[in-house]
Amino acid sequence: MTNLPIHKILIRTLVLNIKNVKQSTIFAIALLVSALINLPRVLELYDVVDNLGTSFTSATIIDIVIRILILFIYSWIALQFNTNWKHRYFNYGKLLNTVLIILTNVILFFTTVLSFIFIHQKVTNELMNSSDKGLLYFVYFIILIILIFISKILRFQIIHQEDIAEKELLKRQSLQNELSALKNQINPHFLFNSLNSLNSLVRENEQATTFVNKLSYMYRYILQSGQQDLVSLREELKFLNSYIYLIKTRYRDRFSIEIHIEDVYLNQDIPTLTLQLLVENAIKHNEISKENPLEVTIYVENGELIIENKIQPRSTFIDSTGQGLANIDKRFKLLKEKQIKISNANNMFRVKLPLN
Repeated sequence: MTNLPIHKILIRTLVLNIKNVKQSTIFAIALLVSALINLPRVLELYDVVDNLGTSFTSATIIDIVIRILILFIYSWIALQFNTNWKHRYFNYGKLLNTVLIILTNVILFFTTVLSFIFIHQKVTNELMNSSDKGLLYFVYFIILIILIFISKILRFQIIHQEDIAEKELLKRQSLQNELSALKNQINPHFLFNSLNSLNSLVRENEQATTFVNKLSYMYRYILQSGQQDLVSLREELKFLNSYIYLIKTRYRDRFSIEIHIEDVYLNQDIPTLTLQLLVENAIKHNEISKENPLEVTIYVENGELIIENKIQPRSTFIDSTGQGLANIDKRFKLLKEKQIKISNANNMFRVKLPLN
């Protein structure tokens, strides 16, 4: 089991995916622009289409390679700068940022065109006439305008994805905080009732010793549960048995519990304290008396761990926030990415916990 919280793993993966998509998209757009702009020259070179114009009649393989390479670098830098770099490095105020952005794009434009003219002449040993140079300036200027527009669209998408990631982070952190608060919570009423029961057993040494040992184990388990989010069903049942011993010491034959779980399921993981909280919930919300003893049943059916009891409403008022089951559900969503099922059909309260 990893020690890194699940919400941090998910957010780190999400942010990494955003960055990867952003870079791959910029690379693909730059490659596509350079390929499409030079496609007519390629078609003319291999006589796929005739009469595309006199501008392409002198096209050669080396000429096309130079054009594709330089246009790709130009497009990639323009997209990176207008999508990412200007937002990362320009923090001088709105007016100054605008001036620097325009100046950088102008420098990129003229640097690329002049570099192309120089490299093209050196490699091909051919001088470009004024008409070709004018067309080159025009095409590269239009490409720059298009790339700036595409950059704005990409930036909007990145902001939208980062906003989603931030909201998911806040949501996961909120759930993780609720989980930590729930695990660290010790029910003062249960402690008070346990001490009352212990008070009645002080003269029965053997039984009192067992009671104290069970109580000590329970609170040691609760404190240690803060170090891990999931435990095996075997460990959870061992803890539940200690809790049941304390409860039966108080209620005696007015409370009983039946557990029918095959060994094959004992290594399945569930959130810590889940079973104890559900049994405690049944005790809290149902009448427990000689006339109406409470019986809780725990078993596995169709890959789900089921905790059920007959509904026996208390006649006295119960101070309840209703957050217990909601917190358990949130823990399952956070730790196992699954939901619990709750029903009260046929006068039976039933909670189903996904095991797989």
